[in-house]
Amino acid sequence: MFKYYGKYAPYLFLLPAAVVLIVFFFIPFFQTIVLSFLDYSNNIYTPSMCGIQNYVLLFHNPIFYKVLVNTFLYLILAVPILAVVPLFIAILINQKIKGITLYKILIYLPVIVSIVVAAIAFKWLYADQGILNYLVTSLGFEKIGWLTDTKWALISVVLVTIWKGIGYYMIIYLAALMSVPKELYEACEIDGANFLTKHLTVTIPHIMPTIALVTTISAISAMKVFAEIYVMTKGGPLNSSKTIVYYIYEKAFENLDLGMASAMAVVLLIIVMAFSLVNIFCFEKNRYQL
Repeated sequence: MFKYYGKYAPYLFLLPAAVVLIVFFFIPFFQTIVLSFLDYSNNIYTPSMCGIQNYVLLFHNPIFYKVLVNTFLYLILAVPILAVVPLFIAILINQKIKGITLYKILIYLPVIVSIVVAAIAFKWLYADQGILNYLVTSLGFEKIGWLTDTKWALISVVLVTIWKGIGYYMIIYLAALMSVPKELYEACEIDGANFLTKHLTVTIPHIMPTIALVTTISAISAMKVFAEIYVMTKGGPLNSSKTIVYYIYEKAFENLDLGMASAMAVVLLIIVMAFSLVNIFCFEKNRYQL
């Protein structure tokens, strides 16, 4: 039977994945584009065609620029730490030390904790009478409004994302470190290289594609952050922690302005695609010869 369908076998194996992509990505994607050209302000059940009016209003909306700045600030605060700290931990964990499995489990444990549970736990820690403020006042300082002060709200939420992501990216780096030839490390040791020099000259260049991958994934994840903000701050205070994904949710499900929410979703998609293209052309251009 297979000899008659041999040339179609690869397509048959790809068919289930293609169906999932079509149903859960391409159809919603094109529906979102269509919705972005509709006006739901008068009647949510019978919207009218408004052309690019939603985009015009969007780019004249000061709150949109505020949440866009917050989103990129979130990215700037989270991504460098999520790209560097897990690599440092992975290099340490990759050494021959006792209890290595226990260390891996403890570091990876936050990854398997539900983000909602983690956000609620951190919300208790950040409370006015929480543990963090107890420690701060014990040191003689005034209480900090971790989630109620515009200076601290976004940083407090970023810390939750970092806490959740370090273990995940550490595992990715550990997998990459296994591909580094041990002979290169031995050659460095013969040449008298110390621990830092050995990893700067061998490890970093060898796993650079993985570093680029982690940077890209963490950047895209930071731009799409939602659960932490929804549970901890609701975008407040004064929109100081509101990001573009939460603003899309607010417009779509609280204000029922599906047209404006869809327009923002299209803009977010363009930004995410831009980051992906930067990764392809800057870090993996040797793989893709266009």
